[in-house]
Amino acid sequence: MSVCSLPKVILMGRPNVGKSTLFNRLIRSRRAITHDRPGVTRDRMEGMVRSRGGAPFILVDTGGVTMDGHESVVEGPHGLRGFEEDILRQAKEAIAEGAVICLVVDGREGLTPFDEHLAAHLRRTGKPVFVVVNKVDGLEREDLMLAEFHELEFPLLAVSAEHGHNIRALEEEIRDLLPDEDGGDAAEFSEDGEAAG
Repeated sequence: MSVCSLPKVILMGRPNVGKSTLFNRLIRSRRAITHDRPGVTRDRMEGMVRSRGGAPFILVDTGGVTMDGHESVVEGPHGLRGFEEDILRQAKEAIAEGAVICLVVDGREGLTPFDEHLAAHLRRTGKPVFVVVNKVDGLEREDLMLAEFHELEFPLLAVSAEHGHNIRALEEEIRDLLPDEDGGDAAEFSEDGEAAG
């Protein structure tokens, strides 16, 4: 299977929920720019996720989406202003190409209207959606921090992109949602993940 035919998994979410940190963690690289200031990621970025135990897939990091209940953009944080329309357009293009959508939310801040509007939009796509509750640093607070996100009615998992908590479990959950491929696709990639032949 060529790289361009690998399934795509799209990271979506409002600004500053940690999508780029999660992207870097999953691709095991530091390609995406991460910063505490919202709005740093404006363009899509792609990387490959590979592991010894599963077939590779393409991960797509998107900019922070600020969407209202009518799927129209609203003004984002200071660093995003003027780019909201372009970010939403690129995000919608990514969704169209994606096999699975990961809605990344901030467990510390809890469920926000932006999260709810984006979840409603993703539900209408009919694609598999998985909620990644980021910034949850350990088991002791998971239940409390996950509770309100059950309202979105998608499968979910608590992770910490910054500290690596539950990242392997997240990879497994994503792979379970990917479309079945003919056997042996992963074997066509060499040990370092480059396409063989």
